[in-house]
Amino acid sequence: MSHHAGMRAMIILACGAALSGCASTIASTVVGIVTLPVKVASAAVDAATTSQAEADRNAGRKLRLEQERAGKELRLAQRRCRDGKPLASDNCAALQQR
Repeated sequence: MSHHAGMRAMIILACGAALSGCASTIASTVVGIVTLPVKVASAAVDAATTSQAEADRNAGRKLRLEQERAGKELRLAQRRCRDGKPLASDNCAALQQR
């Protein structure tokens, strides 16, 4: 093998090695681009749906807030009746029995 033929072979091998790394990078980029819409859609579905645990927690919170509001309204109505300043909607006779 002459000196030029040896250099040519080394250059071809070096280019082949460089291109194989480039092809690998291109392939991983293509895979990333192809899977990106699937990942985005999956994240959107996760954000849009409520798990059973989240639904239970939200229902419990709503019930607790409603009970707190009802208790506050009851205490206010009892105070108004006790102070002799009931609203038309206050049932003082029923409130005094409590």
